[in-house]
Amino acid sequence: MPNTGFPAQDARNDFARARRSRVLARLATRLRHEPSDVDLILPFEEVVEALGRRRERDLGLQTIALDSIVGTVDRRREFDRSFRPTSGRVRGRWGRIARAQRQGESKPPIQVYRVGDMHFVKDGHHRVSVARAQGRRDIDAYVTEVLTAVDPERNLRLADLPLKSHQRVFYERVPLPPEARGRIQLSDPWDYAELAESVEAWGFRTIEACGELMSREEVAEAWFREDYEPIIAALHEAGMIGEETETEAYMRVVGERYLLMRSHEWDESVLERLQRAKR
Repeated sequence: MPNTGFPAQDARNDFARARRSRVLARLATRLRHEPSDVDLILPFEEVVEALGRRRERDLGLQTIALDSIVGTVDRRREFDRSFRPTSGRVRGRWGRIARAQRQGESKPPIQVYRVGDMHFVKDGHHRVSVARAQGRRDIDAYVTEVLTAVDPERNLRLADLPLKSHQRVFYERVPLPPEARGRIQLSDPWDYAELAESVEAWGFRTIEACGELMSREEVAEAWFREDYEPIIAALHEAGMIGEETETEAYMRVVGERYLLMRSHEWDESVLERLQRAKR
């Protein structure tokens, strides 16, 4: 970090650079036509609600990467996702911390929650912002890990939370084994509800046919093995999966299947219709 030898002036320069970086980042977002929420700090409670909180555990004091800190517990808006100041309101406290850091004063570890490989600040927002502005790569933190039903991606955005919430509910209704979950990918949140209903209907018919009760876990595993995988394999072989995900292609075919169950007609026109509907 640049150093003039005058901690107070250097701290002011640190803040000015952080604010300028924020302005340039917003401009770059506009020029690249990126989503408007790409730089918004993530709210902890909304994220864990969407992902489904299971349990938490204390991991103690650790050294964590600063760029893994992308959210906050208290929904404050003074910082963006990269903890750059969003206005001049934090200048006073921010400057005092920056000056203390440049003078070699020690600061207590911050406190964070860990969700996946993301961290959310409970205490220490200004210290994180100053550390990033001064070019540090990591920071000491007391970490509490929160385990969730759905694993988050590192690039999770606010706009993704409704999709994650519907995905969580789908896995509650269709408890697939871990190795199968990664195959189920939908872009429309409501499609998860439609797919869950389809799987439950498949399970009901299977139970009727075999005359034996099945648990949700047994239905989910049997559906994936006996229905989903064979249909996907056939669609790949026929070249009938376009830009859509394989799960979206499956749902397109299943929709036709229930139509055919009523009409009892399956001919070349059906295949042509499916081909035209390929995304």
